[in-house]
Amino acid sequence: MTTTDTAEAASEVAATHPVLALDGVTIAYPVAADRTVTVIEGYDLVLEAGGFHCLAGRSGSGKTSVLRVAAGLANPTEGSVAWAGDAIAELSPHALADRRNTFLGYLDQGGELLPGLTALENVLLPAVPTRAVKRLTARAVELLEHVGVDHRMQHTPDRLSGGERQRVALARALLMEPAVVVADEPTASLDRESADTVIELLAGLVDHGVAVLVAAHDPGLIAAAGSVTRLD
Repeated sequence: MTTTDTAEAASEVAATHPVLALDGVTIAYPVAADRTVTVIEGYDLVLEAGGFHCLAGRSGSGKTSVLRVAAGLANPTEGSVAWAGDAIAELSPHALADRRNTFLGYLDQGGELLPGLTALENVLLPAVPTRAVKRLTARAVELLEHVGVDHRMQHTPDRLSGGERQRVALARALLMEPAVVVADEPTASLDRESADTVIELLAGLVDHGVAVLVAAHDPGLIAAAGSVTRLD
């Protein structure tokens, strides 16, 4: 898998700004008309190019909420998020979606794929808005090979196991050579051998200057991270 271009872009970003910065992020959810529950309060994170940070903690501790806010998929109740120095709250929804598609690769816990599309077509989805499907097809195949599911690339999601869907979703998150990868429990549905392959892949990205932010219960993934936040 080629990461040279991503590494060069990440290095340019890192020269002036961290790749990802969360400043005073508080996340609260309404549970009644007059009551909210705060799951994260005043959380700060600075992630430089080549940084590998893990959010660890029990279920319900707010790990997924932090990842979704970091990825611009949800708004914090308070605080701010910046990508390469740009406050994402100042971007229009269209501009935010465009920026996310090329700047950030996101992997949700379920490894959600579009039904009716093959594994290869799912990996190529981020290339559709930029009309780069043809140009990136070889890279998509290479990524599927790298995560060990190239033999399933013509299968639709209903014919894939949970672990296979997770690995296809990871390949999709990497297609556009993002500056930062945000992954929610990326090894949760995998056997130990496959999980270790994913950990090695993420560590390889870090070695090439890509920033990685994960949530994990997996001790192997937690140990691989350069820094850890434990949420109670």
